[in-house]
Amino acid sequence: MNIELNKSPRAIGYSDKILLVGSCFTEHIGNTMQALKFSVLQNPHGILFDPASITASLKSYIKRKQYRPEDLFFLNEAWHSWDHHSRFSHPDRETALVRINESQEQAHRFLREANWLMITLGSAFSYRLRETGQRERPGVANCHRAPAQWFDKTLLEINEITYMLDYVCQQLREFNPGLGVIFTVSPVRHIRDGVIANNRSKARLLETVHYLVNKFENFHYFPAYELVIDVLRDYRFYDIDLVHPNYMATEYVFEKFSETCISAGARELMSEMRSLITARKHRPAQPDSRAHAQFLKLHFEKALDLARRFPFLDLSEELKYFSQG
Repeated sequence: MNIELNKSPRAIGYSDKILLVGSCFTEHIGNTMQALKFSVLQNPHGILFDPASITASLKSYIKRKQYRPEDLFFLNEAWHSWDHHSRFSHPDRETALVRINESQEQAHRFLREANWLMITLGSAFSYRLRETGQRERPGVANCHRAPAQWFDKTLLEINEITYMLDYVCQQLREFNPGLGVIFTVSPVRHIRDGVIANNRSKARLLETVHYLVNKFENFHYFPAYELVIDVLRDYRFYDIDLVHPNYMATEYVFEKFSETCISAGARELMSEMRSLITARKHRPAQPDSRAHAQFLKLHFEKALDLARRFPFLDLSEELKYFSQG
């Protein structure tokens, strides 16, 4: 089955800055773009799945929020934030706080100058702390292995999701008027919620996203979900857990993303970068041979030529590696 892929009227270029937030599928695209030397910042809060957590994170970047010691809690011998992924957690509270606030500051500055924001929604399920009993409190971004009885699990209504995303989108336009936004819905299947509940969750996300794309100028939808579920639609494109798309699937999705969202000029440069990256990963059988020295010299000259033609590329690691020749 094929689906119509509409090219974005405004394409991503190599000189653009791209902020990516959302589910783990966000990082498949982000990691690939980062490896190809695009200017990207990924998930300053860590991986986020539901609209409540994602919108709360974006608001915090806009407002330049700084977290305080009382915003953290201690559990299982580490300090955590309900708003952040566990990669920010640490046994020392001050260390955890510094990590969080440094990331906040970086995200605020990056978002101010960003050309693109890519939001990948994973699930419409939200977890809220029972002790607060406050419906308006954003859902926790990560449960940090706290006891299940601490939380209420809620399937957000379409009007709730629409309101919170619509509001933050308006704030984003005021904060950075030139920002383009690309929405995707993650093809990762949240089977622990149950097949029916997972489908209801994805449907609510899709409905909201299309409302926003139709409302705001320079907002686009990239159908990562449909490409995996409806075009590939085979379990051989999933990892052994039958939940996460595998390497073949994510490569296919990125190929389609490149065709529809990245400029032709940038795609040409991507091809040159892939060649250089492949050479950088090469492990010689005879590292002291003349042939390997020639190989290093050739690719050093290629990296130097790219750095001269495209001064915004950071090729310092590649130049250092190939200079060994």
